[in-house]
Amino acid sequence: MSPKKKHESVIAICIQEPTEDGSCMNMGAIRGDDLRILNEAFVVDTVRNALGVDGIDVRLYHNDLPDQRHAAKHAVETAAEAGKAENGRFMLRERTRERWGTRIEGVFRDCFDSGYKHVLVFGNRTPTITSAMMATALRMLKESDAVFGPTPDGRYYVIGMSGSMQIDLSGFDWKSPHIYSDVAHAFTKKKLSWSELEIWYAIENVDDLEIMARDINQYRFEGDDDTARNAEDVMERLIAKLEP
Repeated sequence: MSPKKKHESVIAICIQEPTEDGSCMNMGAIRGDDLRILNEAFVVDTVRNALGVDGIDVRLYHNDLPDQRHAAKHAVETAAEAGKAENGRFMLRERTRERWGTRIEGVFRDCFDSGYKHVLVFGNRTPTITSAMMATALRMLKESDAVFGPTPDGRYYVIGMSGSMQIDLSGFDWKSPHIYSDVAHAFTKKKLSWSELEIWYAIENVDDLEIMARDINQYRFEGDDDTARNAEDVMERLIAKLEP
């Protein structure tokens, strides 16, 4: 039996492996344990950002793999230290290792079976998505059957659904370069309403790291000292380590 929900809306975060269906973290000189630590920082930041949204629950889904379990444990500890996991609104959920489309379909089903009306699903490669941006996505989701967040390469950084499991995501080819349009077309074909969020990026290569650094600098300039804080700290240590 699924644990009972606290709110009507939930942000579900799926921990991604460095290589998933159709996507891969290729960070140049950052590899091995350094890549694992950076990926873990992305997980922690995404959880903290989600917990900054008022009036929702947050669920962190991880595979039955040691690295993912460790990342989940770190996220729990960091959220607790920040006082952001109060009142039982943050929950861990473990799933067996599956193809990406099957995984996120299972996440949606698990959340709807638990009684949530609005489900927003993120991976963990978008640590610069702020709490305010997540809140905007949820507001848009409440006005339509779905919301999609596109990336410049035709993929997703977030998918949301309202009411029930509207589309079986496991049936799509998530390695396809036009997966975004494929899923959006399926919603349109069923006469379901959907809204599109602003284009954002998933961090998968060195160029994306440079964009992340630019955005973090802008956030700090604007007085936001929290968004992507763990990623920033890890990158500073890695840069110092890699410098001759």
